[in-house]
Amino acid sequence: MQQAEDFRTICDQLNDLLASLEDQDFTRSTGFKGWSIDEILRHLHVWNKAAFTSLKDPDGFGTFIKSVAASRGLNFRDFEKEQTGGLSGAELLSAWGQFYPELADAFAQTDPKHRVAWAGPSMSARSSITARLMETWSHAQAIYDELGEDRPPSDAIANIVVLGLNTYGWTFKNRGEEPPQPVPQLVLTLPTGAAQILGEDSEAERIEGAALEFCQVVTQCRNIADTSLEVTGANARRWMDVAQSFAGPPQDPPPPGLRAKRLV
Repeated sequence: MQQAEDFRTICDQLNDLLASLEDQDFTRSTGFKGWSIDEILRHLHVWNKAAFTSLKDPDGFGTFIKSVAASRGLNFRDFEKEQTGGLSGAELLSAWGQFYPELADAFAQTDPKHRVAWAGPSMSARSSITARLMETWSHAQAIYDELGEDRPPSDAIANIVVLGLNTYGWTFKNRGEEPPQPVPQLVLTLPTGAAQILGEDSEAERIEGAALEFCQVVTQCRNIADTSLEVTGANARRWMDVAQSFAGPPQDPPPPGLRAKRLV
């Protein structure tokens, strides 16, 4: 399953970025809700393990979800700290770094159509590992930004473009709105220069530009105003104002300029 290998690539890039940090660097706050690098890594590690459990031990996953529900009165970051045994810094990086290849291997050997449980409706194994790719990529953006680093180019983000388009209708329904039709066409350029064109041909409803920036918008790493994307049509403009490719209650994108690469 290519998505499993693409997940591995994104994780490898993040692992390389963090390998030279000192323990105190992991306490630095990022532009994502003030989460520290430690807190982001814990979050990724806990839900990587949850995805593995959903694939290999459905009953165990059910038990985990009950523990999640029981923790709702607590600070969720405290819950994730408990789940990782309080690991931080280099020890946390090592635990996350040793586990994500195991997760990638497990999904790479799975039928992409195999159904797995999740916190909401069940999903295909392909969708599950794509969600892990998307979450890793989007949370990693906050770390790259805090460290003042540019991301290495990778066409693995083509998966996030597809996920972003697939969640067009859900973005609106999640807000109690009827998804406007037609769905805008995407005319994007991947990091290696390859074209990624999705949807019905349309000059009236279209989003053009860098796939990287599109992914940043649909994962709410950037406000549309902070990109160079060309947005044509009322449907496309409304979508880019509220796009949300991740689960959960509706969230607004960050205000313009809030999430950006730190100048060092």
